[in-house]
Amino acid sequence: MISQEELSLARECLDIARACGASACRVTLTKSTENLIATLDGQIDKVTRCADRSMSIAIFADGRFGSFSTNKLESEALRDFIGKATDTVRMLSADEFRRLPDALRYCTAARSGLEMDLYDEAWNSLGAEDRTRMAMEACVTGKVPHAGLDPASPGYRLISEEGEFSDSEYDTYVLDSQGLECRHCETSFDYGVEVTIEDADGNKYSDYWWTAAPRLKDFDAAACGATAVMRAASQIGSTPAPGGRYNMVVGAECASRLVTPLLNALNANSIQQGNSFLVGSLGKQLFSDGLTILDEPWRKGEAGAKLFDSEGVATKEAPIIENGIVKRYFVNTYMAAKTGMQATSEDAIRPRLCACGGSAKDKEALMALCGSGILVSDFNGGNCNMTTGDFSYGICGQLFENGRIVRPVHEMLVTGNFLQLWKNLVAAGSDFRTCATKLVPSLAFSDVDFSG
Repeated sequence: MISQEELSLARECLDIARACGASACRVTLTKSTENLIATLDGQIDKVTRCADRSMSIAIFADGRFGSFSTNKLESEALRDFIGKATDTVRMLSADEFRRLPDALRYCTAARSGLEMDLYDEAWNSLGAEDRTRMAMEACVTGKVPHAGLDPASPGYRLISEEGEFSDSEYDTYVLDSQGLECRHCETSFDYGVEVTIEDADGNKYSDYWWTAAPRLKDFDAAACGATAVMRAASQIGSTPAPGGRYNMVVGAECASRLVTPLLNALNANSIQQGNSFLVGSLGKQLFSDGLTILDEPWRKGEAGAKLFDSEGVATKEAPIIENGIVKRYFVNTYMAAKTGMQATSEDAIRPRLCACGGSAKDKEALMALCGSGILVSDFNGGNCNMTTGDFSYGICGQLFENGRIVRPVHEMLVTGNFLQLWKNLVAAGSDFRTCATKLVPSLAFSDVDFSG
């Protein structure tokens, strides 16, 4: 955690910047520690501990702006650093749009950093033995996994397992010359694993799974290895399906791949540069009336929740897209001044795609709703043209008929345009994973183009 001495140094930076001739200044102090234990085939492979501390300083002087960072957090070193940084800013071209946010938009509710209930004191009591135990308990190599799965069964064998357990503490403190002062603290416990299996014919298949939680009591990695093995085993015997148009169900584990381009296209920087397929979309219905994405940054106790953005502007709960209508761009202070758009938070903090299209809650129910089609369990490679919205992604998954999985498919491409894809949204479930950055459930689309 940031010490009182470090907090005082951050405040001192404002005084130093003023003394150097800065008209305005923002200081961001961050401090983090991460412990990581990597395992390979059920054995400890690597142990690391990383600690980082840095001060970022945004300086406004003589109509000019510059941003600088240092990890030398001693008073004299900071005085020299800020003096030289201010001199550098004066050599830059003037930019009339650079300014601090309107102080009325500042967050005033994040004083201790603990308001979002994301910091677990249990992190401080963890020792090397605890971390080693959790990393080893999560391994599936040499064990009878959960749900009766046996990686040494006649159908296939587990030939490789790479796991990674980590725990971290993060603390950030933001203040500026207009009186802003806010803080955010959180801890995180994470585990991810990738496995490779080999079938009776020597064919190899790989897959992964992960979980995370801000509090130790909510962290459970026990089933990750078994889930990864089952996902790999579900690919055995996979071949491409015939090319054509299918219903598409996308599992919650990878559905955010289809939402991220929408959010990126709503960023004011992309819109101002013409590098967005959603230019001029504000207030227009461009998607299925079932598509609603809310920004819910105040989901207390969930990783990613936050009361302010990097400028110290208070976050707010608001629709991003509502019933298919674009309701919001993401506009920071600079882009608001440059474009005349209304300033908002600079990005979606905790976006949640809402359930729609009936009572189907998960991918199994969505397959039953669609009847037949392709279930996508992962995207591998591909690209999206942010200017046009055209996309092409490699996929692996399952062909299903009458709501039931028939066989695995791979080496297929799903192609199209995001504007049309989201017009063809049939339903969205409610099975999003709270450990993910974006709360996106399983999704179902009609009339999607696949090629083998």
